[in-house]
Amino acid sequence: MTHPPSGPRPTAVVLGASHWHALLYRAGLARRFRVLAMQDQRPDAVRGFAESLGITPTASVHDALEHDDIDVVFVFSPHHEMLEVGRNLIDRGIPFVIEKPGGMSLEQLKTLEGEAHAAGVPATIPLVQRDAPIDTWLRRSGDIVYERMAFVAGPPNRYEQNGNPWMLDPALSGGGSLMNLGPHFVDMAIRHIGHPAEVIRKKSTALHDERVDDHATMILTTTTGREAIVEVGYAFPDSPLKRYCSFTAAGTNGFATVDTNGSASFTDRSGVTTTAVLEVDSDPLYDVFVDGVADTLSSGFTGMPTLTELMETMKIIWSTEQTGARVHG
Repeated sequence: MTHPPSGPRPTAVVLGASHWHALLYRAGLARRFRVLAMQDQRPDAVRGFAESLGITPTASVHDALEHDDIDVVFVFSPHHEMLEVGRNLIDRGIPFVIEKPGGMSLEQLKTLEGEAHAAGVPATIPLVQRDAPIDTWLRRSGDIVYERMAFVAGPPNRYEQNGNPWMLDPALSGGGSLMNLGPHFVDMAIRHIGHPAEVIRKKSTALHDERVDDHATMILTTTTGREAIVEVGYAFPDSPLKRYCSFTAAGTNGFATVDTNGSASFTDRSGVTTTAVLEVDSDPLYDVFVDGVADTLSSGFTGMPTLTELMETMKIIWSTEQTGARVHG
């Protein structure tokens, strides 16, 4: 089902605006959309954000959605609210963007995906590493056979500092670093090596002793022996550097690498090495994503990440509780 925009600049509503990613959308929202309403459980916490877009925030999801001709809703709500919010939008027939993981569990995500599909309501997810500089550089290696992706962000107390303490409560978030950071890189792995047949997963809370994991490692292996190692965590100190990241890929064309400072190299099969400096900060990718949402809204988000694709990624993350678990599509 397509949803023609209501005017020259489509209209949008933002829910759960205190989410740490929401401010990264501000420039794109101002440039590409006419924002009708903004909601958060703590409206005072997002008042400056809302007023910069010419609106007054509300604490009520119902009130935020009481507008005619809403073209799209951006859902940043706490994970334990996502299924209810998503169903509300499906019932109203409103296309939506929803942050990963899209719910508290695989069952909730399956419910959301199934009901959106049955109702013909378009939805997309900000898997922003797709076709980003890191992804594009790794693909220089050709048909990827082995890859390693490490992305270690700052300590978990930043969620208390940025007004999202629910992220550290597994009953409200559904998980820790693997659930939160892992989807970007598991999604990349699926796209690079194919769907894994076996997954080995390790999680730990040892560094910060929170109730959610602060470090996780996954090894994804296909039936043909292709392999991707994904490491994520909340193990990097609070620092202007924000995070540590490192990526390598070995494929039919050669070997590609990307490091935390953006230095990248590619060595081809003849032994010739080329280098570059990439932008590896993921924050600017959300502005690019907003443009993608605006550009594809009238076609039902054609070419954008889908709930079905998110479900396949979260199936790997949420369904592999045992080491060496088999993954079924």
